[in-house]
This record gives sequence, C-alpha cells and structure tokens, in this order.
Amino acid sequence: MIEVKSLRLPNGLLLLHHHDKSTQMVAVNILYDVGARDEQPMRTGMAHLFEHLMFGGTANIPNFDTPLQKAGGESNAWTSSDLTNFYDILPAQNIETAFWLESDRMSNMTFSRQSLDVQKGVVVEEFKQRCVNVPYGDLDHILRDTAFTTHPYKWPVIGRNFNDIENVTLDEVQDFFHNHYTPGNAILCVSGNITFEQAAQLTIKWFGNIAHGTTVKRNIPAEPAQQSPRRRQICRSDVPQNIIVKAFHMCGRNDDAFPVCDIISDLLANGNSARFFKNVLLKTDLFSDLDAAVWGSIDPGLFVIKGKLAPGADTDKAETLINTEIKKLTDGDVSQYEIDKFANKVESRECFENISYAEKASKLCYQQLVTGNAGDINHEIQKYRSITTEQVVSEAKKLFDTTNETTLLYGPDF
Repeated sequence: MIEVKSLRLPNGLLLLHHHDKSTQMVAVNILYDVGARDEQPMRTGMAHLFEHLMFGGTANIPNFDTPLQKAGGESNAWTSSDLTNFYDILPAQNIETAFWLESDRMSNMTFSRQSLDVQKGVVVEEFKQRCVNVPYGDLDHILRDTAFTTHPYKWPVIGRNFNDIENVTLDEVQDFFHNHYTPGNAILCVSGNITFEQAAQLTIKWFGNIAHGTTVKRNIPAEPAQQSPRRRQICRSDVPQNIIVKAFHMCGRNDDAFPVCDIISDLLANGNSARFFKNVLLKTDLFSDLDAAVWGSIDPGLFVIKGKLAPGADTDKAETLINTEIKKLTDGDVSQYEIDKFANKVESRECFENISYAEKASKLCYQQLVTGNAGDINHEIQKYRSITTEQVVSEAKKLFDTTNETTLLYGPDF
C-alpha cells in the first residue's frame, strides 16, 4: 500500500507526497502534461526538444546540473507522446536545492537564439543517429504513419523528420513554453525521507508565487475506426533481417479493457512460458525473435506484434504462425490458470518497481495524470486479478478483427 497525500496550490500546481523512511534520499518528480500529441503536424519533435532546452539554464542559474551535483544529486528526463517528465534525486538534507532549481526553470526560462541553435543541433544529430544511420531506424515512423491517419500518434516522439526541428523559430519555442510549462499543467511528486509538512512548506515557498499561466484547451483529433486491413512492404537492402509487424488499434490507458489487452500481450510473449516462445520459437526455425506489447498510451493506441525472421525463412509461413496463435485466443483456447499466472507476474513486477522511492514518484505522477487520483495506484493489480477467460476471449476477438489490422513487411527481401 502506497500512502499518498496531496496539496493543490492556488496557481494550479498539484503536490503529491509519499513518505519513505527506508531511504536517506528524496526524489522530486515533475510531470508536465505535454507530449508529442500536443504538437502541430509541421512542428513535430517539439516536446522532445524541450526536454533538452529545459536543462539549458536560466539567467539566475546558468547550468542546471552544477548546483544539483554539488548537493550530491542527479537529474534526468524523458518524453512520451503524452507527457514530459523531469526528476531530481538528492540526499534528504539537500532537498531544497531541487525545489529551487525546478521552480526557477518553471518561472524564469529564457531562450536565446544561440541556446536554441545548440539544442536544435543536438536533437537533429540524435534523430540522425537513432532514425537514419541505424538499421530499422525508420520502422516506427512507417508503422505509425500507416496505422494512424489522423491522431498525432501518427508521428514518434522524436519527430516526423528533423526538418521540423531545424525550422523551429524562437517565437514558437517561447509560445510552446508559456502554453505548457506552467504550474496549472504540472504535477509535482516528492517521495522519500521527507514529511508531508516539509514537502508542503517547500512547495509553497518555491512554487506558490509562480503565476498560473495560460490554460490551453487540448483539441486532439480522434482517430477514426479502421474499416479495412492495411498492408505495406518496405524494401531495405541495408538491414540484416526481414521483419513482420502486426499492429492493432486498442483502447487507451484508462479504459477498463486495458488490463485485458495487457494480459493478452503477456499470454503471447511474456517470457519462456508464453505462447510465442513455447509454440513458435522453440518448435520452428522461422523466427529469431517474436514479441508482443501494448503501447499504454493515454489515448487509444496500438497492440504491436513484431517478429524478426531467421535467414531464409518463408514470410508467408511465418505470418501464418502468428495468425495461428492469435486464432487460438479468439477461439477460446485460454484457461483461468494461465491468466492468473501472468497476473502474478504483473504483481511481482509492480512490487519490485515500488521498492524504489524514485520509481514511486514517477508512477504516482503518471497515475494522477491518467485517472485523476494518484491513490488508484494501489488498486491497479486488482484489475488484473479480476480478469476472466470470457473477458480475454471477447477482447481478443475485438482486438484481432482483420479490419483492425495493419501489417508491415520490412527488410531486404521485400
């Protein structure tokens, strides 16, 4: 049981707190409710660019990391299609340093043309390194662009192409910051060896006087239901293996069906007792790897099956094997014992993750964003515990309907 206390400031900032006496450290986690889905089609990659820009320093603090490191701390950040998350980890006695730093960059960020050009260069090189100069680097771009026609999940977090970032102006950067990086659009979680009273006092002291800022109404176009199967073949002579990807539109993270879809992915591909390993990888020589996963995005996302074919493997036979395992589920070949086994795995994973005070800080922010109540984190496992065979079969039939399927064949032989 994770005990959570909260405080909402008049400027809209929400403080979450969890007291963990087992550590001498504290994590300060700030989640901003902005991600790649909030970008414009001609300016993709903005949220990821801001992950870099927010470490660029302010007029008060030229280098964000230097004071933190002097206080024995460290920091990092990550961006998704739905959010941007920053965190600092410090010894408890030095925790006010993190409040000072985070409040300063929330209220005093200034962007110069020089700093923007530097970070644009960093992000463009990262794009080239991850998406242009490596095998399969554009696979996610192609999959998203094929599976989605309307929703901003159509492009990855790093952006549609690096030209979008190269063309960003200073005015656009300033507007994006003032629209999204405000107290009213942020969730702050303090987890570790600090009392709620201390955390509240520091939050009020350092964040209480920051103006609420602009409230931008989110207006994201919904993805229309897919009406027929989609299929693409992409020839890439410079990659070592052929790949089959099958993607199916699924519900969002807060939907009642999400745990069921998650369990279906586990039934297929979570470890050596899962069906892809037992029935495909062990018994045939068509695949070198075969996996399944859910996106877990806030808006309806994708259930993705990805298989790397062995050299010389017959593509049609390989695809038939995937479809055979899918059909077993839709035909009702699943037991309550099997479902419960993977629910145990989910619970075990959650228990181990929740040992970490820093992990709890991040997860509590995310839970608050998704459900509107951070305390719901204590009830997540029960959703998996209550899954029945009837739910799995019903959801599998809906999920794996052929009209809902996008197939991508990618490799040197296509």
